Amino acid sequence: MKKLISARAGFYHELFVLVFPIVIQNLITTAVGMADVVMLGRVDQTSISASSLAGQVMFLLQVVFFGLNSALTILASQYWGKQDGGVISKILGIGLLISLTITTAAAFCAFFFPYHVIRIWTNVPELIEAGAVYLRFAAPAYLFMGITQPYLTIVKSCERVVFATVISAGTLILNVLLNALLIFGIGPFPRMGIAGAAMATSISCGVSLVVCLADFLHQRILPRSPGSLFRIPGALVRDFIRYSLPAFVNDAMWGLAFSMNSVIMGRLGSDIVAANSVVTVARDLVTVVGFGISGAASIMLGKEIGENRLENAERDASSILKVTVISGIFSGLVLFAVSPVIPGLVKITETAAHYLRIMLFISVFYQMGQIVNTVLIASLFRCGGDSRYGMILDIVCMWGFAVPLGLISAFVLKLPPIVVYALMCTDEFAKMPFAIHHYRNGGWIRNITREI
Repeated sequence: MKKLISARAGFYHELFVLVFPIVIQNLITTAVGMADVVMLGRVDQTSISASSLAGQVMFLLQVVFFGLNSALTILASQYWGKQDGGVISKILGIGLLISLTITTAAAFCAFFFPYHVIRIWTNVPELIEAGAVYLRFAAPAYLFMGITQPYLTIVKSCERVVFATVISAGTLILNVLLNALLIFGIGPFPRMGIAGAAMATSISCGVSLVVCLADFLHQRILPRSPGSLFRIPGALVRDFIRYSLPAFVNDAMWGLAFSMNSVIMGRLGSDIVAANSVVTVARDLVTVVGFGISGAASIMLGKEIGENRLENAERDASSILKVTVISGIFSGLVLFAVSPVIPGLVKITETAAHYLRIMLFISVFYQMGQIVNTVLIASLFRCGGDSRYGMILDIVCMWGFAVPLGLISAFVLKLPPIVVYALMCTDEFAKMPFAIHHYRNGGWIRNITREI
């Protein structure tokens, strides 16, 4: 065990300083999702199922943000190693242009065509009606996040992790409070049910935007003029396309494939949808440490590579992977321990509760593969400048294996919903051997900065 956790002097302190605030931020984010599930679960099963399906728009945007954030971090963390705030501001400009293009389109569709959007995921009339209400009230949040997400990513890449965490935590806590007030109509607030959950998200995201704009005007790391943000040299655009764009495409395609799971389950009945909405939050809750390690590793290794300390980065990557495996095992044990309690937290049918118990057990193992693959593909490979391999691996495994398996098992073989779910959870273990093999081969660490 001592050999397993051995690392260079100071490694764990540096990792902990970055991991801890990211874990807190992820924990609060997941807690908000759990609060939504628990609160709406106290209203009725239709609300919890409809919010889960309508929430697929937010999920897809979060996946886009994850990919875009990874793409921005690849370059920004290395240029932060060079202390080049001017180039980092232009990287932020690239992120804003991409993010606002996508979120503006999403907000427009959700507000003006909510029924068309929700029909992508379900054909159940009551879920369509409730989901459309949710989408219309949540639409402003998508637009606000199009600005705040790239900005907070750049802030974290410049090692202002605590600030980013405080902003996110405060906004998410506000979301939970507004959820309670608007869902149940506490005090002078109207009882809005599922619409209240969506409105709470929009208001809290609006507050986050105001705080981020105020911080940008007062910070001294990045130039504040629009010209510094959006006067982007062609060399930087080419570097973004070569090193960062594959990460963005990777997560966008992964998110679309993962969302196909919801499309499939949305046509297998409300019970499996309700169970999936609960198990997703539970799994997210126990994986916060693993994903925190992934986020911290990108910043730590990216800075080391930008400083041209490649041997240090390679040694630290090995230590990070060992810590990741331990985190995955620990998270699985925690999920196994709390699984008996979770079905009692929400008001769902006995069939949905039966599905939920089995899905929680499956997730004990699934989340281990998810954490290891995320650290390898979305952290180590990407911050080392090798995002192309992960893109190819994810696209092949998701679209060539997991999605066809789900479609065939559900609509051709017509297997029971819980069997379909189990088969769709095999994707992480299908790609893990290839990710580990690529890591062991080496050659994925390179300094990609240049004089601009």
